[in-house]
Amino acid sequence: MNGIFWETAGKFFESGIFVYGTTLLITYALLATFSIIAVRAYARKEQSYQADPLLSSPLAPGITVLAPAYNEGLTIIYNVRSLMTLVYPKYEIIVINDGSTDNSLEQLIEAFELVAVDFAYNVKIPTQPVRRIYKSSNPAYSQLTIIDKVNGKSKADAVNAGINAASFDYFVCTDVDCILHEHTLIELIKPVLQEPKRRVIATGATLRIANSCEFDQGVMTRMRPPKQLLPRFQEVEYIRAFVLGKMGWSLINCVPNVSGGLGLFDKEVAIRSGGYDFSSFGEDMELMTRMCRYACDNGIDYAIRYVPRTLCWTEAPVTVRIFGRQRTRWARGLAQLMHAHFRMFLRPRYGRMGMVIFPYNFFFELLAPVVEVGGIIFYITGAILGWINWPTAILLLIFVYTYSVMITTLAILWDQLTFRYYKSWREVAYLCFTPFMEMFLYHPLIVFFSLRGYFFFLTGKKSSWGNMQRRGFQQRTPGAAPAN
Repeated sequence: MNGIFWETAGKFFESGIFVYGTTLLITYALLATFSIIAVRAYARKEQSYQADPLLSSPLAPGITVLAPAYNEGLTIIYNVRSLMTLVYPKYEIIVINDGSTDNSLEQLIEAFELVAVDFAYNVKIPTQPVRRIYKSSNPAYSQLTIIDKVNGKSKADAVNAGINAASFDYFVCTDVDCILHEHTLIELIKPVLQEPKRRVIATGATLRIANSCEFDQGVMTRMRPPKQLLPRFQEVEYIRAFVLGKMGWSLINCVPNVSGGLGLFDKEVAIRSGGYDFSSFGEDMELMTRMCRYACDNGIDYAIRYVPRTLCWTEAPVTVRIFGRQRTRWARGLAQLMHAHFRMFLRPRYGRMGMVIFPYNFFFELLAPVVEVGGIIFYITGAILGWINWPTAILLLIFVYTYSVMITTLAILWDQLTFRYYKSWREVAYLCFTPFMEMFLYHPLIVFFSLRGYFFFLTGKKSSWGNMQRRGFQQRTPGAAPAN
């Protein structure tokens, strides 16, 4: 009787894994197809769209750039100067010093000739207290505002303080360690202006890894694949996630979230949704979910759009310890989100968010590490008890491995053929070799740190906004040409 039970349970689990895996593979194939359609449509619009009127028009929507900073003394001056190279007719930059314990604020005061000013700070979203607000005495830095506040133990609290001080109807949230393309604001506002019917409440764009790239005075001049293996794995992951994943979702207006590294948001909807949740470890996805929820509850026909062009470069963790801290926090944030908003699950009232995005995130993002570990345990048990049909199992493993490499390679090649970011195909080939190692070296780390994040969520382990220990950016070599 015992043997029959385990055999039945094994067949049931095996069938479940088959259905789960097949659904996921079909979803990836559809996203790849959608992505190609969306990127081609973007390229056609770029050929016909004239940006010059937007650059000179006094009617261009104003944009506030928000950059929270915590102990970023190594690179903060360099990166704020980078933000000031943005090309747009009407924008401001607000850097939020979130109680840094290093000399970040002192460097800012000296470099940009800052003085404390009286400022009409309107608290629309509660945050930790603001100590002072600084403006520059030098007219050259008139667009820059620095908020010095008590540490809120989360990026969310810092960004909320920036939203309270923002002057314009749209805000761009980025990290102060990020390097932005000079036309970032133009590219992010285009979907808002081009959407004929829906209200675009958020726009995102592709992020890339800055490690091994060259920069000159805050401008990216030469893109290269990261030399170190861990950042290179992250570069491959970012290309797949943004170019294939989010562009595919964008075509059917089902973008699951806009990255915290770079995103443009409708300020009114963000404030009415309550701003960023300071207790969440997945603040960007959590805000996006609540904005969609608010739009559905109030009858707003909304859209979230993604731009396939790379507009932001961020420094990736180079050690497993820092990488693990980052990914554990992301996984914990996903678990928090699913728990807090589970009432949206398969609710037609919440449209695509409730019927497509939320179920996908639950089954194929949240549960994926659990299913993978369960599958490994099942196959180890099956091997011991003699349940495994080894020829079939090996063929299945080869298929899954080949499929994952193919999907990632397709994203890399499609991105390169469209935008020509890398100067030589040798660099592209170097990057394309990385997916062959991903399943064995990188993916197990993702699974482990995801499970650790879930464990921390379930046990209520305390944590805070950590410091990633920046190393800074490589400067341009003499004679290097600026990036396109």
